[in-house]
Amino acid sequence: MFTPEELALAEPQPIAESSLEAWYMDDSDADQRLPHRQEPNQPCSLAALRELGVLSWKLDADNYDSDPKLDAICKVRGYSYKEVLTISKEGLPGYEEKVKMFYQEHIHADEEIRYMLDGTGYFDVRDLQDRWVRIRCGKGDLIVLPEGIYHRFTLDEHDYIKVMRLFVGEPVWTPHNRPQEAHPSRAKYVAAFGKSAVAAA
Repeated sequence: MFTPEELALAEPQPIAESSLEAWYMDDSDADQRLPHRQEPNQPCSLAALRELGVLSWKLDADNYDSDPKLDAICKVRGYSYKEVLTISKEGLPGYEEKVKMFYQEHIHADEEIRYMLDGTGYFDVRDLQDRWVRIRCGKGDLIVLPEGIYHRFTLDEHDYIKVMRLFVGEPVWTPHNRPQEAHPSRAKYVAAFGKSAVAAA
């Protein structure tokens, strides 16, 4: 059981209060770390992200080890494992290969939960018309991608991010690269968020 205070703290940030920025990507094959905005820019609203199952919070990244809001989110949503990683050219062996691997379009059989403690990067998600939406994440942003959504991640041109990975139970990060239309998690996602999802090519 959870207290009313815990439930209130664990609620995703109200749409009207969110500073999270997202936009529909261009089709350029230029460096993945560039913004890839269309001309003119085509923003994607937080309401549209919520319809895709993407949740977000703005937290106090300077005090993550004693933040009651983070504690409440973890308790209510069952996030029992945390680990902090620094992704940079200096701090991650095989950096270029890892960044390319993160950028392969894939799904997971669980939520993907990431809390940005420092630096910046992009999560890209497919909408229900199979368009790429780029979400800029920076310090203090906690983002949850639903099980079964096609997505990928990249750093930006600063090549640095410090991130907390959260998991329900033991940490499992198994990417299932597209196409995965027959995967139970993909079927679950399409059933939950819209029959109009475009099938994989």
